[in-house]
Amino acid sequence: MNHWIIAPVILPALLAPLLAFVMRHDIVLARVASSVGTVVLAGIAIGLTALEAGGGTQVYFLGDWPAPFGIVLVLDRLSAIMVLLTSLLSLLVLWHAIATGWDNRGRHFHALFQFQLMGINGAFLTGDAFNLFVFFEVLLIASYGLMIHGGGRVRLRAGLQYVVMNLAGSTLFLFALGTLYATTGTLNIADLAVKVQAMPSDDVALVRVAAILLMIVFAIKAALFPVQFWLPGTYANAPAPVAALFAIMTKVGAYSIIRIYTVVFGPDVTATQGIVTEWLMPAAVVTLFAGAIGVLGAKRLMPLLAFSVVGSMGTLMLAVSAFTPYALSTALYYLLHSTFAAAALFLLADLVVSQRGNDALTAQPPVLQNGFFAALFFAGAIGMAGMPPLSGFLGKLMVMDGVRDQSWMVLAWTAILLGSLVTIVGFARAGSMLFWKSTSMSAEVTGNEVETEKRIGALQVVPTLAALGMLAILSIFAGPASRYLEATADQLFDNSDYVSAVLSRAGEGQE
Repeated sequence: MNHWIIAPVILPALLAPLLAFVMRHDIVLARVASSVGTVVLAGIAIGLTALEAGGGTQVYFLGDWPAPFGIVLVLDRLSAIMVLLTSLLSLLVLWHAIATGWDNRGRHFHALFQFQLMGINGAFLTGDAFNLFVFFEVLLIASYGLMIHGGGRVRLRAGLQYVVMNLAGSTLFLFALGTLYATTGTLNIADLAVKVQAMPSDDVALVRVAAILLMIVFAIKAALFPVQFWLPGTYANAPAPVAALFAIMTKVGAYSIIRIYTVVFGPDVTATQGIVTEWLMPAAVVTLFAGAIGVLGAKRLMPLLAFSVVGSMGTLMLAVSAFTPYALSTALYYLLHSTFAAAALFLLADLVVSQRGNDALTAQPPVLQNGFFAALFFAGAIGMAGMPPLSGFLGKLMVMDGVRDQSWMVLAWTAILLGSLVTIVGFARAGSMLFWKSTSMSAEVTGNEVETEKRIGALQVVPTLAALGMLAILSIFAGPASRYLEATADQLFDNSDYVSAVLSRAGEGQE
């Protein structure tokens, strides 16, 4: 049993209370401890990903209790790559928060940040549906604290909407788990896979109800239509580095859909066959259009970026809804891309807004580093919209290729192409207003002189450049990345290794 599997959960779980109660009055000490912890977490994530490169499934039995009675953490290719993605993103966000001073604008930022990492990593590693619910709650509590970090009435109102929506999702989650447990007698994901597969036809109706309830819960987390409305208000009003960290939050919902509807309710399961695609594909198409129209109609920069996240989730879930190994591998590539693209844009928006003083998409005198920020915005926009040469273009091509064998291929291609066109127009309008039209105005005209002390330093720009660099790396190494993700998707659809690894000790203690 490899004890490193539990480290991505235990490390932030131990660090967070120390930051909250021992280092809360010393920001320097808190920064050092949080940074060291996050760097170590990234190192562990790299090691776990390397461990999974050869395939196979690693299981950690908490308390040495065998599944399905004990709690297990499961490391396979998918969970390893998601933990690695989280750790790399958290490094960029933490650097930005420290360099810009966001972490010092309210109390307990670093403690909440570590609790957030604990919840995200736990959700990716757990092999139990009930503990998935528990880690969702940890996520909710920590993210609400981060959401209202720095205070303000608008932020508090948006945070309240976010909490109410997620509490409704948590209630539905409990109903779904109760139905599933009453029907199968277990909530261990591997054990569920076995029992749902062997389910007698008389009990199929209840399993289908549970599957639909779970889909609604995960759709809320992933911000899919018609439960996507919480995201624009939440992300647009959150502190920018927090919004950048939230780029991984919607991916927790996508991950849950991928995990549960391949391992437990796979395409070959008679009880739920076809039920997911019937709901998921139309929801993904509408989500894609809702995001694109939101980008076009946004009057502020932060809501524009939030709607672009909604649109990217539509594209991602369109590939997931095909539920074939190849389509899923393209979805995973797009998942990696869209996470870094959203993070880069939110981090850049924070730098731009700090110089402009607001995020209104109106012509104002140019900021000090107008040309430099315009170039970064251009790179981030073409990445998010899906223009060459960055990974968004390759990602959308892959997604379109992944769904080419589906009966709804024409609808999917039309949605992706039209959505991309509208998104490009929206970003072009925003970029023009922020950086181009501003050059025709002077500070003397408006009497709004730019303060020299607001000049952005090199350390503050590095996280944005690094996030954009990840898009370039994903483009350059698209071949190896695709091969790794194809193997990941194959492992998901062939759940025999996952089930046998988790239930390998199922008979222990029954003599």
